[in-house]
Amino acid sequence: MKFVDSASIRIEAGKGGAGCLGFRREKYIPDGGPDGGDGGDGGNVYFRGQESLNTLSEFRFNRLFRAKNGQPGSGQNKRGKSAVHLTVDMPLGTKIYDLETDEMIGEIITHEQILLVAKGGFHGLGNARFKSSINRAPRQTTPGTPGEAREIGLEMSVMADVGLLGMPNAGKSSLIRQISSARPKVADYPFTTLHPSLGVVSLDDQHIVMADIPGLIENASEGVGLGFEFLKHLSRTKALLHVIDILPADGSDPVYNYRVIEKELEKYDRQLFDKPRIMAINKIDLINKDEQEETVNDFLKGSGYDGEVFQISAINGTGCKGLVYGLFNLTKVSDV
Repeated sequence: MKFVDSASIRIEAGKGGAGCLGFRREKYIPDGGPDGGDGGDGGNVYFRGQESLNTLSEFRFNRLFRAKNGQPGSGQNKRGKSAVHLTVDMPLGTKIYDLETDEMIGEIITHEQILLVAKGGFHGLGNARFKSSINRAPRQTTPGTPGEAREIGLEMSVMADVGLLGMPNAGKSSLIRQISSARPKVADYPFTTLHPSLGVVSLDDQHIVMADIPGLIENASEGVGLGFEFLKHLSRTKALLHVIDILPADGSDPVYNYRVIEKELEKYDRQLFDKPRIMAINKIDLINKDEQEETVNDFLKGSGYDGEVFQISAINGTGCKGLVYGLFNLTKVSDV
């Protein structure tokens, strides 16, 4: 399955309404002058930022967005009604491209931000517009002009304070369920998370946004698996939380898994690799209490990690409150 962070759609602005060919005809004015009205303008297409959206997945199924046409003019110099503009909601962090020219049209950054992406057609002129001293009964009108039509490319990068790192099945989705209001799908197999899931983590009256990014695999920085799509979603986060499965069900070595992730980050983008981070050693509840300290120390010694560490269980919440405090401290440091 393809990780959805990009999509291509077609947008069509509305056509302008045609001008009317008409003449005034009343009981006592059989040969009145021209009274054909102008048409209405076609509808524009706008993109609008919506913070409640976090993927482009809906654009896989709905790929054509068409604004309505302006209405034609009519007699008695009545102008046709202009079309209502079409507004399409977009997740924050979406870049918009014209696929035919490769031009970047703009980027949706803030909630309720409006971006014009296709201009509606101009209204046609009625024959009343062409009356002159030498042409008292013009029969000339103009049709409305077509609206702009574009093939649009969408590319989204998740905007979040903290991005979760970890191998598939490390427990990231379970953790974000435990400490936020997000409810991502959780199951015991790799690549459960196919879309970035955003969760709001609250502490008193403060809030941070955490992004549950699909798990990384070896050689992700070279595009293996869903690599590039995964990694670029971390580029906008302020800080990282590396989630370690201390007792992998597949029998793999946690130290090796840690090194794979760190290596992929460094290979992909040094700036991303240098982001501040803390570590959460997950599934600590699966280890006997008298062996927990030794197991964790062995891992830390083998990995060489010397930053802040939190021992947690994303399933039952052990250690998660302390981790939340650590995340808020982490984001404060990254703002300095």
